[in-house]
Amino acid sequence: MADIQVAPLRSLGDFLLESARFQIPTIKDPEKWANRVLNNLLYYQTNYFLSAIIVFLLIGIIHPVKMVCGFGAISITFGVFVYCTNSQFTARRFKRDHPLIMILIHASLRMRSMKNKITNKMEYVGLKRTPMGIILEGLGQEQEAGS
Repeated sequence: MADIQVAPLRSLGDFLLESARFQIPTIKDPEKWANRVLNNLLYYQTNYFLSAIIVFLLIGIIHPVKMVCGFGAISITFGVFVYCTNSQFTARRFKRDHPLIMILIHASLRMRSMKNKITNKMEYVGLKRTPMGIILEGLGQEQEAGS
């Protein structure tokens, strides 16, 4: 765990505003689409983690009882899912094929910049280890992430 680096928080301009370019992915080329998603997950990982935390906090403030019940249900489901993943290949494939929708939409639509490509190459060749890189490696996506 000592060699893990937290990826930098990308600016709001880079993530959503000024320099951000979005385009609907080519659905007929799933390999290219998957490559875009994986590279965006690596490059914007801190922004995605922060976005998820903000969404959960807002929902928790608006509906605290529902949030606690939902968290309990998700925790139980996650526990069962982890247990099944360790014993079945199909569960591992399901995890890989069904990521969080908000993050998937951004990672699918956000076109990559030169800085994004360079940063991802550094992650791929092992110069940096980040939390998202470890998650993708655990899901068996590490080979595709460097493309």
